[in-house]
Amino acid sequence: MNIVLNGQPVALPDAACVADAVDHATRALGLRPPFAVALNLQFVPRAQYAHTPLHEGDRLEIITPITGG
Repeated sequence: MNIVLNGQPVALPDAACVADAVDHATRALGLRPPFAVALNLQFVPRAQYAHTPLHEGDRLEIITPITGG
């Protein structure tokens, strides 16, 4: 299946869930926790990553905090 991850097209297995996309992002994009995840503009709690299926065309955003002063 094809989804959009942080604005970029990504191909994942057909039965993928949010946890699979987060795993892909940490390996391929170098993202590291802490971060927040939104699926189609809806926040997904970390405890639900493995229980939230993805569908063709979904948009997933992984948002990391910005620090500074």
